[in-house]
Amino acid sequence: MDAAAARAERFAQYPSLRERCVFVTGGASGIGADIVRAFVAQGARVGFADLDADAARPLMEACGDDRAAFHAADLSRPAELAQALAHARARFGDIDVLVNNVANDRRHGLQEVDEAFFEWSVAVNLKPAFFASQWVAPGMQARGGGSIVNVGSTGWKNKVAGYPMYATCKSAMTGLTRSLARELGAHRIRVNTLTPGWVMTERQRRLWVDEAGERAMDEHQCLPGRIVGADIAAMALFLAADDSRMVTAQEFVVDAGWS
Repeated sequence: MDAAAARAERFAQYPSLRERCVFVTGGASGIGADIVRAFVAQGARVGFADLDADAARPLMEACGDDRAAFHAADLSRPAELAQALAHARARFGDIDVLVNNVANDRRHGLQEVDEAFFEWSVAVNLKPAFFASQWVAPGMQARGGGSIVNVGSTGWKNKVAGYPMYATCKSAMTGLTRSLARELGAHRIRVNTLTPGWVMTERQRRLWVDEAGERAMDEHQCLPGRIVGADIAAMALFLAADDSRMVTAQEFVVDAGWS
């Protein structure tokens, strides 16, 4: 039995997610890919979009094209995001669950940020969540409800230096969540923030995790061990399922107790 199958046997199954249509931004790798896998394992139909078609290929092979649909897109461009959503709708119908996951935590200092970088960072880390939410809301309303999950970050909560624009955009996810929860709640559309801690994706380990980082996790996390993408996906499943039907406008932090 492989690790994914073993996990599926140990963890919760949500009957309400079967045949639901889910859309995940930035779903080809990292946390996004684990979220895609988790929803497919629940019997959902998952559309996902990403700039990295090479990373998406093995994920599609694992999920199967009857359960997953990938669309290559630069999600910082609203027109391409709209095309990706249209592709998912054409395959699976209106979106029941939206996971706004796409982001880029490129390191930068305050004095390095010019207008072009500022606009790029907002376009990658905030704009897709706003417009994807805007575009799925009418379909959710027509279907009698839905769930929007905005993926945040503990980076700004923990006052991490080295990416002020990323931190600013991720903190804005909380405001987006709370505003949309009020605006869309009357239509039974729930909106919540899912805030990961330091997740040991391949990118994080390759670029940022060093001995100092390992010591920081050991020192600041209340729980021993390392956070992986499947831990974040598990919370996304709960927030998408009918089990959380009366949960909205909230933030759920999965960081082993660091923040």
